[in-house]
Amino acid sequence: MLAAPETTLSPKDLQGKVWLLNVWASWCVSCRQEHQVLVEFSKKSEVPLLGLNYKEVRGDGGFDMGKMPADEEKTLAFQRANQWLSQHGNPYTTVLMDLDGRVGIDYGVYGVPETYVIDKAGVIRMKHTGPITPDVLSQKIMPLLVELNK
Repeated sequence: MLAAPETTLSPKDLQGKVWLLNVWASWCVSCRQEHQVLVEFSKKSEVPLLGLNYKEVRGDGGFDMGKMPADEEKTLAFQRANQWLSQHGNPYTTVLMDLDGRVGIDYGVYGVPETYVIDKAGVIRMKHTGPITPDVLSQKIMPLLVELNK
């Protein structure tokens, strides 16, 4: 986790809750487009919004896997993510780090941004690829959240 790097979180920790998972990175232009929508959502909603920072260093195109030790990559990724959230606002209840994309594989992540609606049993009920817009939020995500929270 970004706030506590040695701490882990499992989907089982969220069972019994409906939650959103937003996959993002600081180098992602589309993530910047959706970010303010997510900030506003987090101010108005009780639904946990988890951010999965995806390939923060490896995904930006400037990383040479043979040239940077793992601890330096981790430090750089945490710095970039923290700086970006400090600058643009942090809508997330928890920020998780996926330095090499392994967590993303479990969710079927193809790129960023992607957002998932996950039900109380931990089942993915919706996957949205691309930036969240106000229309996507109001017409697709919010109605599903209401239904799943009944």
